[in-house]
Amino acid sequence: MHIDLSGRVAVVTGSTAGIGYAIARGLAQAGAGVVLNGRTTDTVKQAVSRLNAEVAQADIRGIAADVGTAAGCAALVAGQPAADILINNVGIYGLHDFFDTPDDEWTRYFEINVMSGVRLARAYLPEMMQRRWGRVVFVSSESALNIPADMIHYGFTKTAYLSISRGLAKRVAGTGVTVNAVLPGPTLSSGLQAMLREEQQNSGLTMEETAAAFVRRHRPSSLIQRAAAVEEVANMVVYAASPQASATTGAALRVDGGVIETIA
Repeated sequence: MHIDLSGRVAVVTGSTAGIGYAIARGLAQAGAGVVLNGRTTDTVKQAVSRLNAEVAQADIRGIAADVGTAAGCAALVAGQPAADILINNVGIYGLHDFFDTPDDEWTRYFEINVMSGVRLARAYLPEMMQRRWGRVVFVSSESALNIPADMIHYGFTKTAYLSISRGLAKRVAGTGVTVNAVLPGPTLSSGLQAMLREEQQNSGLTMEETAAAFVRRHRPSSLIQRAAAVEEVANMVVYAASPQASATTGAALRVDGGVIETIA
């Protein structure tokens, strides 16, 4: 299968590192013009420079905007008023006990992990519908279905993305626009590496081995028994954004390594 996104413009939020950057690289390799996004000018410039070096003759630009706020979403849309592909990837996570998580932390997670995608989909979808082609992908998580007891505040935001993506797919039905959610499992992103760095250094194992041990401890239902590579998640997102995925919409596409204990 050859995915050709030439002539398409993709906006990828939270794309200066990790899964977001891997998605941006995959889209650029498929020929799309890609708009990288991060919160600071320096990180965005560095990511743009890196991606230009990695993908020859790519059409890459960056917009620094904190899309966890309404003003940041408006700034991103002002900088890139139209898009053929929107990847709502930005998100935060962290371990907090339910009884120690205050209201403002729930609100922060909701604004960044949920409302960023809502605001940007609301901005970009109408023109996609008019053009009769478009792709919107919400990066959810296996935690949307397999809610972690120590990250309830995170899990609920990822469950929200399943509801929003399914509902939006119905809202745009018949327009040529597809809306899907992708559910990664434990992934060896820069965030997971940072979390495991001390353990890895103390153990003498490689980062991949340390991550695999982490998965076996905390996600024992994993069928691959390791953390996925960011590229493995990106491959699913790039497919969902492709012309070849025209009959895939309203779906929850798993890249969870088999962690979720259901066959449906």
